Amino acid sequence: MFGWMMWTLPVAVFFVCIGLMLAGMTIWEMKSPTTLRKGFLPMATTRGDRLFIGLLVAAYINLGFLGLAESLAGWLSLEHEPSIWISFVVSMLVLAFIMRKG
Repeated sequence: MFGWMMWTLPVAVFFVCIGLMLAGMTIWEMKSPTTLRKGFLPMATTRGDRLFIGLLVAAYINLGFLGLAESLAGWLSLEHEPSIWISFVVSMLVLAFIMRKG
């Protein structure tokens, strides 16, 4: 069923993290219902809104990195393309920032 997809360790870790975040947010929401809050985002958001926005941004960061990895190797005169773990860490930091300050 998923033979078409390139299942690497970073991809698996990314999807496991998303699943754990969704499960954690569900439990958190049941224990402590959220209220609207205004952060740096241009609208009042709930925790779920910020998670959704953060996941979209994280996906775009990872896709952008994948698209630019070969070019980055050329620009920086690297022997190999940069590790996908770089974009994973950056995207998770951005997601955490959006969740906290968004």
